[in-house]
Amino acid sequence: MKLKTALLGAAATLMVAPAAFAERGSDGDVKILYAQAVSTMNAYLSSGTKDIEVGSLVLEPLAGFNEKGEVIPRLVTEIPSVENGGISEDMKSITWHIKPGMKWSDGTPFTANDPVFTANYCMDPAGGCAQLARYEGIEKVEALDDLTVKITFKEPKPNPFMAFVGATSPILQAAQFANCTGANASTCTEENFKPIGTGPFRVTEFRTNDTVMLEANPNYRDPAKPAFATALVKGGGDATAAARAVMETGEFDYAWNTQISPELQAELAAAGKGQFVNAFGTLVERIEMNMTDPSPDLPEGERSTAKHPHPILSDLRVRKALSMAIDRQILVDIGYGEAGRPTCNLVPAPEMFASPNTDCLTQDVEGAKALLDEAGWTDSDGDGIRDKDGKKLRLVYQTSVNAIRQDFQSIIKQWWNDIGVEVELKTVDPSVFFGGDAGSPDTIQKFYADVEMYANNFDGTDPEPYLAQYTCEKAPNPDNQWQGENINRFCDPAYDEKVKELGATGDMTERSTLAKRMNEMLTKDSYVVVPLVDRGRLSAHSNSLGGVILNTWDSELWNASDWYRIK
Repeated sequence: MKLKTALLGAAATLMVAPAAFAERGSDGDVKILYAQAVSTMNAYLSSGTKDIEVGSLVLEPLAGFNEKGEVIPRLVTEIPSVENGGISEDMKSITWHIKPGMKWSDGTPFTANDPVFTANYCMDPAGGCAQLARYEGIEKVEALDDLTVKITFKEPKPNPFMAFVGATSPILQAAQFANCTGANASTCTEENFKPIGTGPFRVTEFRTNDTVMLEANPNYRDPAKPAFATALVKGGGDATAAARAVMETGEFDYAWNTQISPELQAELAAAGKGQFVNAFGTLVERIEMNMTDPSPDLPEGERSTAKHPHPILSDLRVRKALSMAIDRQILVDIGYGEAGRPTCNLVPAPEMFASPNTDCLTQDVEGAKALLDEAGWTDSDGDGIRDKDGKKLRLVYQTSVNAIRQDFQSIIKQWWNDIGVEVELKTVDPSVFFGGDAGSPDTIQKFYADVEMYANNFDGTDPEPYLAQYTCEKAPNPDNQWQGENINRFCDPAYDEKVKELGATGDMTERSTLAKRMNEMLTKDSYVVVPLVDRGRLSAHSNSLGGVILNTWDSELWNASDWYRIK
């Protein structure tokens, strides 16, 4: 069985402006603004995009994805293939060859022992790795010598570009994190805030949920890069303020995720100080339905766990009714304009993996009411709120603080009120919501609400690791430091079998069919994931910042080493 060229992608050379770099650090300071403040630099302890992306300035994988979704080398000499011997004929192993002379920012050698350590770190069940799906199906990772890493899979793995590929699977320095494995992972503050890396920058100061100060890595592999001597990543505020800071006041060079209305985009662009960059990838704004009971009446450690099924949302008819009541086109119109598209899919792209399902695109309020009637939820006392067995149909609906998300909450609450559902809205500071702090009650992983809304996406162009997040054992709980990826606690042995089947399927047509089916199991069949909007990435950069190439398949900061000041 040969790995298809379409899955492999191709090595690509990063785009660099001619003569852009005279010497490392010659362009002074670059200022980056993330409306969601950074909580950790360690991607393995957070599923928050803001943590993963800012962390990527310091911590790198062996390989990444370029703006076309192609696999590109970072710390290795080439991308393994069957043809060059890097992928075994039986598809049960992949071998990576590290470039000679690679160094950590502290000047020590980067060796094959570091990826081996990283894999064991993430796969330790006591550690609660937030990126465990990228290590799906691995039997062992071993160092054949100082510069050779071999990953052996339990079964043939047609898509071996999961572990150590992309910003969600970076390499940790074994020496620094030696005492941070298992249950100790989240306790290593210094290591998680100031990791030693191989990326273009290193951390000089970290202020939780506020600011990250960085300086050029003196041991970065290209002696002319990065062009900037220092970098400031400021967090907090909101998307509107972030966009204004680049496009209107010019205080910052780059603003991530400027999730603002089309009208405001046009207004700010007219100022002439910067430009918005937009591209579609796999970013989907959606509602996740909690399959477990988040009631505060339950003992701590049992809320939102498999011990207690959700008393309302365990009924498919209720989940489907909530989806049917939503008009997705209106959400697009008020929130995104041309930067959004209504969708019924968790995986909207690439096209070969996108299900043709469009059932959810037509709002059906009467159909939703009929389903709730069928489920036994009726308004017995005439107060406008349905009830059943003495219990009111009440839901807590949470999301992060963001103007568009609050607009969505408001209108969806009204639609749900119209079908007899009482809704309590809850908003959480995004640095907390996406932060992954096991001690906080307000993270997306804890899910101490009935439904929650957010968006995320996957690295690369193959959805296997993304879909693998929804297996039973990946549900967040106290035993894994609340770091599991299966946020809604969906558990279906049939789905788990599909994950294994996808992992062993090489034929691209069959992979496409399987991925579409799995997407539908989560959305169309079970409504545990309710997709709303296929969101284009929208960020902003100043006219004086050169080298920016928006990448929807990896970290937006994927080529920060190539950024420079236009003089």
